[in-house]
Amino acid sequence: MSGSLAQHSDKELVTEPSIEHRDVIIVGAGLSGIGAACHLAEKCPDRSYLLLESRKAMGGTWDLFRYPGIRSDSDMHTLGYSFKPWEGAKAIADGPSILDYVRETAADHGVDQHIRYGHRLVSASWSSEQSIWTLEIRQSDSDQTVQMTCNFLYMCSGYYSYEKPHDPQFPEVDSFKGKVVRPQFWPEDLDYKDKAVVIIGSGATAMTLVPAMAKKAKQVTMLQRSPTYVLSRPSEDWFANGLRKIMPSTWAYAVTRFRNTLFQEFLFKQARKYPAMAKRLLIHQLRKQLGKDYDVEKHFTPNYNPWDQRLCLVPDDDLFKAISSGSATVVTDHIQRFTETGIELKSGQHLQADIVVSATGLELEVMGGATFSVDGQAVDFATLTTYKGFMVSDVPNMVSTFGYVNASWTLRADLISEWVCRALNHMTKTKTSKVVPLVPESLKNMPTKDWIADFPAGYLQRAMHLQPKQGNQAPWVNSQDFRSERALFSLPIDSDDALHFSGSANGE
Repeated sequence: MSGSLAQHSDKELVTEPSIEHRDVIIVGAGLSGIGAACHLAEKCPDRSYLLLESRKAMGGTWDLFRYPGIRSDSDMHTLGYSFKPWEGAKAIADGPSILDYVRETAADHGVDQHIRYGHRLVSASWSSEQSIWTLEIRQSDSDQTVQMTCNFLYMCSGYYSYEKPHDPQFPEVDSFKGKVVRPQFWPEDLDYKDKAVVIIGSGATAMTLVPAMAKKAKQVTMLQRSPTYVLSRPSEDWFANGLRKIMPSTWAYAVTRFRNTLFQEFLFKQARKYPAMAKRLLIHQLRKQLGKDYDVEKHFTPNYNPWDQRLCLVPDDDLFKAISSGSATVVTDHIQRFTETGIELKSGQHLQADIVVSATGLELEVMGGATFSVDGQAVDFATLTTYKGFMVSDVPNMVSTFGYVNASWTLRADLISEWVCRALNHMTKTKTSKVVPLVPESLKNMPTKDWIADFPAGYLQRAMHLQPKQGNQAPWVNSQDFRSERALFSLPIDSDDALHFSGSANGE
């Protein structure tokens, strides 16, 4: 019965001596993985499951990053789970509060009892004969490799390497006598009080660090090669906080989530439709916040259109207040080289620094860095076609979660989890053990484009050649559009000609 998806309790099954088996194995116990497990526990109670987490704690990004000011750059009414109301006063929440929310969600659903920490997926091989994935897993405590098996593999490992941030190869960085810090590995004992700090980068991390460090540092300088569009909004959502006073929290959360989702979609689509107008509005707001004498053109006016890359969110004008007070400055220039005492720029300017923070982005990683094979053949994802942006053609019983680049991550993670549960329940109903998306012959030569198209952010482009392609028609697309995907993902499983079910649930 090694390929069985039949009902049983959540006790460990033995397919071979000493090899553990689960119906579903979820890789990653971060925001996506915990949400996936909660959906599974509620909607597929007949399925045994296990979460494999490479680190020693749940929470993913929200446990890994510990730098000053760490916070969300999406409102928590859309970044939160669909089934778990966010009840904090601040919609733009700090990292520790988000981590508490994830932990509380896991405990509420009993998911925290199904996590195996210090277990990193190294490789996964699929057997069509058995309808089973065999996983090679490295245990961090012993550095030994163990095997586990599952019928369905659910990848929620995120999209970047936890061990290796992007390294831009700063020239002569070793000559710097101060301290170079990466936000991904923030030292707990870093003392930056009354120090000169240079933060390299212009993304969400840099714009979070600047006002937070400016409260204690002597001077903070944000050094950027090119500007980023910035949007300011209050950290507290008056609408959500008001609704909670007059209706149950679940209702207030649902209404706020719906409202904010529509608002996100409206802003994004209007910006893409009328880029010149969107640019004028964003720059106009910045001029009001920074004053007529500030060089907004140089430091906050990118050479691309709004939403060609993700907008940076500034809560409560904190970045602009730090700049206006003089405790923080923005420098737009290129690095010539590091010196003993700071950074020499190509313009000839020298930035004095005791501490340099390299907030230069993430190193993207496909499927958590694991390798995959199907019936003995290595899987090269770049040669395959995406199915709805979460499965891959010719790869059975495997779903991977990737959220939105233009809206809150969890909106998409929830949609994917709901689809997975419906697919698993369909397999129970039809007594099948295998589901695989297959591109029909008539579409084998359809036009293709990048897995995420029309979003030329550098951190994504660095890894796009490793991802599957998307076609020009559903379901072989990754639209990154919440409204259209909500409709696409909810289509009946049994009427989807792209999905092929086979195998017997009793292993015969």
